[in-house]
Amino acid sequence: MAKVLIADSGFTKTDWRLIQSDGSIEQARTAGINPYYQTEEEMLTVIKDLYDQIPDKIHEIYFYGTGCSSGTNREKIARLLAKYYPTAKIDVNHDLLAAARSLCGEEPGIACIIGTGTNSCLYDGRKIIQNVPSLGWAIADEGGGTYLGKMLVTDYYRKDMPAHLREIFRETFGLTKDKFLTHIYQEPMPGRFLASFAKFIGQHIAEPYMHSLVSTGFDTFITKNVMKYEGYDTLPVHFTGSVAYYFSNILREVAQDKGILVKHVSEYPIAGLTLFHK
Repeated sequence: MAKVLIADSGFTKTDWRLIQSDGSIEQARTAGINPYYQTEEEMLTVIKDLYDQIPDKIHEIYFYGTGCSSGTNREKIARLLAKYYPTAKIDVNHDLLAAARSLCGEEPGIACIIGTGTNSCLYDGRKIIQNVPSLGWAIADEGGGTYLGKMLVTDYYRKDMPAHLREIFRETFGLTKDKFLTHIYQEPMPGRFLASFAKFIGQHIAEPYMHSLVSTGFDTFITKNVMKYEGYDTLPVHFTGSVAYYFSNILREVAQDKGILVKHVSEYPIAGLTLFHK
């Protein structure tokens, strides 16, 4: 049996699973790899970190990551992986296919990502046959961590957040408007910065305001994404991503109100991907 290396790479981290020749599984974690935001040198540093953990001779590599919808980016990552694993057969794909294969396996369904960002697709059991464009955090990403953080901070500065929560927010972050705007418009990774506020939302999710904020975000995501696919009300709909996972009760409530069956909700796709490739 071939040694197979699988990767699920996002903004902040990459989860790796190695299926050994005897069927046993090893795991590793590195920083994220994103060809839109990192130089080749930075990505190669991450791959070297992986090689330090897994110096084995690998037969096949299946890499799924953000920013890998572009053929140019897929070729770039494959070339960088080949520097450390020159004899491996390397297949690079978008993280949306990772979600579909992890959640649906070989069955038709609608696969969704709600983490820092969001995405979705209609999957026929073999391939993605339709995708409502995500458009990224600056325009859309409804319901994701960046979107929720944006709504939260906007409500804070415009005093639409309840007074007692505004006070807790002020004491927790000490974030002046000027400092906030510097983070957004002058520093790298503003989407990741906005998504960091999702933790604060989770810590206070029992508050009606916070529950409503998340519920509204999920409602918008389902309306503008899931409900655009034919068969959304009969096919199983699956979700992966930290925001979907930690707020899964609210997600299921919103979906049920729209007559949608939510089946699997996972924090990360890597476990399902490992099963798919094993």
